[in-house]
Amino acid sequence: MKNILILKSSRFLFVFLFISLYLPAQNNAISNAVHTVSELKLPKLISDGMILQRNMPVKIWGWASPNEAITLNFNHSDYRTSADSNGNWEISLAPQEAGGPYSMTIRASNSITINNILIGDVWICSGQSNMELPVERVAPVYEQEIEAARNPYIRHFEVPKTYNFNEPQADLKFGRWIEADPVSVLDFSAVAYFFAKELYDRYQIPIGLINAALGGSPAEAWISEDSLKRYPAYYEEAQRFKAPDLINQIETDDRHRIFTWYEELYKKDKGYSDPSNLWYSADVNTSDWRTMNVPGYWAMENNKPVNGVMWFEKKIDVSASLVNQPAKLILGCIVDADSVYINGKFIGTTSYQYPPRRYDVPSGILKEKNNSITVRIISNSGRGGFVEDKFYGLVFDGQTIDLSGEWKYKQGAQMEALKGETFIRWKPLGLYNAMIAPLVNYSIKGAIWYQGEANTRNPLEYRNLFATLINDWRSKWKQGDFPFLFVQLANFMKSYDQPTESNWAALRESQLKTLELPNTGMAVAIDIGEWNDIHPLNKQDVGKRLALAAHKWAYNNDEIEFS
Repeated sequence: MKNILILKSSRFLFVFLFISLYLPAQNNAISNAVHTVSELKLPKLISDGMILQRNMPVKIWGWASPNEAITLNFNHSDYRTSADSNGNWEISLAPQEAGGPYSMTIRASNSITINNILIGDVWICSGQSNMELPVERVAPVYEQEIEAARNPYIRHFEVPKTYNFNEPQADLKFGRWIEADPVSVLDFSAVAYFFAKELYDRYQIPIGLINAALGGSPAEAWISEDSLKRYPAYYEEAQRFKAPDLINQIETDDRHRIFTWYEELYKKDKGYSDPSNLWYSADVNTSDWRTMNVPGYWAMENNKPVNGVMWFEKKIDVSASLVNQPAKLILGCIVDADSVYINGKFIGTTSYQYPPRRYDVPSGILKEKNNSITVRIISNSGRGGFVEDKFYGLVFDGQTIDLSGEWKYKQGAQMEALKGETFIRWKPLGLYNAMIAPLVNYSIKGAIWYQGEANTRNPLEYRNLFATLINDWRSKWKQGDFPFLFVQLANFMKSYDQPTESNWAALRESQLKTLELPNTGMAVAIDIGEWNDIHPLNKQDVGKRLALAAHKWAYNNDEIEFS
């Protein structure tokens, strides 16, 4: 993904690329080595508001001084153990019925009390961006559902997004359990929330969601080192990235290359070159600008995309009754990044191509005649422009002004394509060690998975790779063949009248073949995607379809047609 840091001064809007790189593994990791603690400590998952898995033994674990005696009181029962010589300890609770809230007290040289504990069903929610995507991103589609999201029995724990190539981590750096309400739910995984809501509405038991997902991540990043050995190329790559010096060098080189590209872009941009004639000004002279229909992509040269900066401008009138009303400027999606002005006033910016553009226009910005809407677009590589078949308009309460059609445009700067960031966090093994390994002691009902887009480069390999991941996680959790439910890739990209080769179709077939594994279920999504958006907004039906699979494979409910 292309992330942009926005710097504004009184005269300029300076946009350049900032790499959201993670700290080197040796600095960012929580070591799995001996815990030299002088007092009782617990992992981040075992904390206030947690939901524990019902109807099976539940492990509570942590760290204390070597050989220290540990006592635990929960739900009228006492448990005892001692830390080992390294300070590690664990206690297995007897199976519990759904219910709560409860408190738990653990004592050693110090005492920790955990409050507001529920017993219910816990689901790991993992994959790439379509699982990670929060409710906030789809909020305009689900306003009523968000307002109704007042349920303390649905809780969400977001796993920090980081990596480690050297060893499986014992704990997470941070994280907390959060109850669903109209504000907090905006940060929940949208797919996971709608999945949980369906289950809660039917079974009336608490649902815990552990969200361990990262946009753009391939399956091999989520597989443990022992299982990764079956794939020599991935295993060797993981070994390379155990070297912190390599990571540091890649990050330094990326940062320098990308910063230099954006620095040059800004210097070359004619839209900023003359302080007396800034192209976002309301009265900029556009008589020599060309015209283009929006949505669409600007023309290529010599069959190559034109990268750099392109400025767009459109004039509109509004009725007197709307001048002092706030509005929402909807600009579909834009490739790659944009900064938007109305009548010379900065309205908003988006740093990469995927998010829908929804900008608030405060009252007092608009006038009756000759309003100037200006969009500065940066294209890093590939074709740039306004994504087709999206809505472009200015929306008031009860009235909409269509902004599609003819716009004026002019090139501000032309650049060679930018070689993108090296996404170290997507390399094999790293996400398993940092985001999955700290979870495997925590008893769960099952897992839901939405991923595959990042593996379409090799769809036939995915048939074995995905099965390896499922078996790997089951072996690490030691709960047998727990339900593993996944989403088949949605429809994306233009359709064809005649059969054609498609890596996406081939990967869907690989996902289908994965159903040969026991206790797996698949939610079909080919009818609810968007051909022009890899992140379709319809996350409610995805969650519902995963829940249908759960009725069969997790709840043994044969009364519901699940597939």
